[in-house]
Amino acid sequence: MSSHLARSWAEALAAVLAGFLAMAVMAALGLWTAGAADLPGGFVPLVAAVVVMAAGGEVDLSGDAGALAGTDAALTAMPLTVTLVGALVAGACFLRPLRGPTVHRTGDILARAGGVVLLWLAVLAGLSALARHDFPISLGGEEQGDPLADLFGELLDVVEPTVGFRADLGPTLGFGLLWILGVLLIALLVSRRVGLPPGAARYHAVVHPVASAMLLLILAYVVLGLGIGLVVAGTKGHPADTFAVLLLGLPNVAWLGLGVGIGGSWEGRADGPFGLPMPPILDAVLRAPEGDDLSTVDLSSLTSYDSRAWWLLPVAAVLLLAVAFVAAVRSPARVRLWQHALYLAIAFALTMLVVAPVTLVDARLGLSVIGIGDIGALGGEVLLRPHVWKTAGLAFLWGLVAGLIGGLLAARVPRSDATDAEAPAPR
Repeated sequence: MSSHLARSWAEALAAVLAGFLAMAVMAALGLWTAGAADLPGGFVPLVAAVVVMAAGGEVDLSGDAGALAGTDAALTAMPLTVTLVGALVAGACFLRPLRGPTVHRTGDILARAGGVVLLWLAVLAGLSALARHDFPISLGGEEQGDPLADLFGELLDVVEPTVGFRADLGPTLGFGLLWILGVLLIALLVSRRVGLPPGAARYHAVVHPVASAMLLLILAYVVLGLGIGLVVAGTKGHPADTFAVLLLGLPNVAWLGLGVGIGGSWEGRADGPFGLPMPPILDAVLRAPEGDDLSTVDLSSLTSYDSRAWWLLPVAAVLLLAVAFVAAVRSPARVRLWQHALYLAIAFALTMLVVAPVTLVDARLGLSVIGIGDIGALGGEVLLRPHVWKTAGLAFLWGLVAGLIGGLLAARVPRSDATDAEAPAPR
C-alpha cells in the first residue's frame, strides 16, 4: 500500500512539474520574441507572472511617479498559448497511469486527482511569490528629450515613474484551483482508454465523442492559425511580432476567429501607442472609433478592412461539420440522431462559454500630472471583451444543425456498443 501511494504521488508530481515546465518554456520564448529579455532584471519574474496568468491566476499592476503625479496600469488577459500547452501536457501526464486494461476504482481516480491538485496549487503559490518586479519608465528618453516631461519633472517633483507587477495570491489560488480541476475533468472526458468503473464508463461512452470533438475543433483552429502565422512571418515582415503572437496568444486570436465565424461578436478599443501583439486587421478595427465609443468586432467589421475575413464563415461550417461527423461515428449505436444533435449543441455552447470569456483583454497604462493627462506619449489602452451569451447561443444553434447533418452522414457507418460490452471488471 505504501509503495502504491508513493508511486501515485510521484506520478502526480511528474504531471505537475511537466505542465509548469512546458508553460515556463513557452512563456519564456514568447517574451523573448516580444523583446522582454532586454528588460532590466525582470525577465524571470515576468516569465513567472505570465505562467501565473496562464494558469488562471491574477497579477496586479501598480506604479509610482512621485507626490504630484499618478500612474494608472492594469492588465487582465490570459496568454492562451501558454495555457493550452500547460493543459495538454499536464492532462496527458495525469492520464498516462490511468490508461490500459485495468479498471480503476472511483476512489483511486479521485485520490490521484487530489494529489495533482494539491501539488499544482503548491507550485502555483511558489510562482506567485516569484512573480513580482518593478520597472522604471523613461519620461522622455535621452535622444527624444520630451520638454513637457522635463519641465514637470523639475518643477513638480515628478520622479522617474515605475510600473510594477505583483501576483495576488488569494485569487490566484482560487482561480488556479478551478483551472486545474477543469483540466483534469476535461482530460477524463476526452480520453478513450481510461479504465473507468462500469457505471461511469457507460455514461463516458456517450459523453466522450462530443467532448473529444470539441477538443478537436479548438485544436484544429489553433493548428490552422499556426499555419497562417508562419506564412505571415515568412512573407509579411516583422517576424518577431508574429512569433510573439503565436507563442503567447495564438488561441486568443484563433478562438476569436471561431466565434466570429459562427456569427458571434466582441467589442473593444485600442488607444495610443501602447498595445499588445495582435493581427493588424484586429488592431485596425479596435482603433476605428473615436472618443469613448467601442468598436464591434464581428464578421462585418473585419471584412470591411479585409475581404478575406469572410473565409471565417465557411471554415467554421466545414470544421464543425467534420467534428460532428467524427463524433457521430464514435458514438454508441444506442444514441439516436436527435440525441446526438442535442449533445453536440450543448457541448458546443459550453465550449464557447469557456472559450469566449478567456479571450478577454483589458490592458491600460497611463501617467498623469495633477490631472493634466498623459505625458511622454505613455498613455494607452487595449480593451477586447466578448458578447458571451450571444456567441454561446449561436454555438448551440450551429451545434444542433451540424449534429443533425453529421449524424445523417454517419448513419451508414457501422457502429456498436462494444465499449460497454467489453468493459473489464474492476480489480
